[in-house]
Amino acid sequence: MSFAERLTELRKKRGLSQEELASKLGTQGPAIGRYERGAVKPTIEVASKISRILGVSLDYLVGNSDMELDKAVMDRVVEIQSLPDEDKNPILYTLDNLLQNARTKKAFAAK
Repeated sequence: MSFAERLTELRKKRGLSQEELASKLGTQGPAIGRYERGAVKPTIEVASKISRILGVSLDYLVGNSDMELDKAVMDRVVEIQSLPDEDKNPILYTLDNLLQNARTKKAFAAK
């Protein structure tokens, strides 16, 4: 999916008009329309700000990732990443086990 398509989809999903998004971005509505039509591409700074406003990663917004991580998940990952190893390692170990359990349940549910 292109940047233009992702931007349109996310803006609508968040219930924002082009004017509302433009206002949050500090620009005018027609600029958002041009981005959504693919007529113009924003600078990296503007795209980054749009991703923060919409609560998704820049990678998702520009199409480098198909995984839409919401802000709450990204904030948790950043918080875990900033911990010292002695605190981070047990959290990651527990998370790995919970993920393995979820994968196992999914695999058995599919049969």
